[in-house]
Amino acid sequence: IAPNVHCLSTVDWILRDFHGYQTEKGSTYNSFLVKGEKTVLFDTTKASFTKEYLEGLKKVIEPSAIDFIVVNHAEMDHSGALPEVIKVVQPEKLYCTANAQKTLCAHFDCEGWPFEIVKEGDTLDLGGKTIEFVGSPMLHWPESMVSYIKEDKVLISNDIFGQHLATNERFDDLVEPGELYFQAAKYYANIFYPVSAGMRKFLAKLEKKEIKPSLLACDHGLLWRKDADKIMNRYIDWSEHKNIAKAVIVYDTMWESTAHMARTIADGLGSDGISVRVFDLRYNNRSDIITEILEARAVIIGSSVLNKNILPKMADFLTYMNGLSPQNKLAAAFGSYGWQDTIVKQLNGMLEEMKFELVDDGISSNYVPDGDALDRCFALGEKIRDKIRGA
Repeated sequence: IAPNVHCLSTVDWILRDFHGYQTEKGSTYNSFLVKGEKTVLFDTTKASFTKEYLEGLKKVIEPSAIDFIVVNHAEMDHSGALPEVIKVVQPEKLYCTANAQKTLCAHFDCEGWPFEIVKEGDTLDLGGKTIEFVGSPMLHWPESMVSYIKEDKVLISNDIFGQHLATNERFDDLVEPGELYFQAAKYYANIFYPVSAGMRKFLAKLEKKEIKPSLLACDHGLLWRKDADKIMNRYIDWSEHKNIAKAVIVYDTMWESTAHMARTIADGLGSDGISVRVFDLRYNNRSDIITEILEARAVIIGSSVLNKNILPKMADFLTYMNGLSPQNKLAAAFGSYGWQDTIVKQLNGMLEEMKFELVDDGISSNYVPDGDALDRCFALGEKIRDKIRGA
């Protein structure tokens, strides 16, 4: 991917779930080999791919010729093969942060591993290649760091800028950009959303250090050689919770009354250039919905009542969204009920807990919404539309 810099990729064609994040296109685990007078390997792969990873490594270099290993990120999809790789490579040193050492030793029997602890700004001179280590704690584990190859302007960025995308292509300009940017947004929304404040600090630190990569070598998916600046600017916008004129309606329903209300709210919203997305939780995965919410200005939530509570899929979704901590959102609630009008109060409470700005007290309908209820739903859509527009 650059002179004497190699990408070693394991393609996981069958991965479909990553801690509740639907990975419908699989994933790729990338590690990197850098050759100077000394040779260093950055990260490894998932444990289940250890055998084929070692076979691929041997096609590039005799493992015993590797001098050092760097662990940028200790999560198991990047460190699972590490114990076997260490046995084969027998590195002189294993470079990582102090937190990474603790994490690795909590997962593996690390007795005798040649740890060398690095700190912010430390460098490693390979002879012809200089590696600068830059901390990225809580992006998205506490031990994380990135590694910058100064001569080649290559940033080995661990999970940052990645995508869960299984492909034999290796670079951003070799695939359809719509799919690539959707998967990049989905990755940010479902992995980095809750640590956006840390992401802002990290990106500012790169700028302060005048680190301007020409290639972003991330641990998942495609490497960015054409649009490195573009994806970095997207990350700035996402980390600052910037929104567009867009509303997302999410609902669950028992007998279609709440669905009818959702579509009517959408009709009220969907004019004057407002983009609207409507999601029935029976047919849409939480991680795809969160991707749409990433840049949305408004989130409207609806459910019918089951045993005095919201429906289970809605409870699941709201728990998931709360954990991801989206910010700077307008919100409203709606729903239908049979004999106890509890739904809007419960939904409003959850939206307020997430610190969303409630545009309205919400709308509830007894059983099937009549003309008056639907008129109020349409009016709610208009009210949210005007709020988005700043009217």
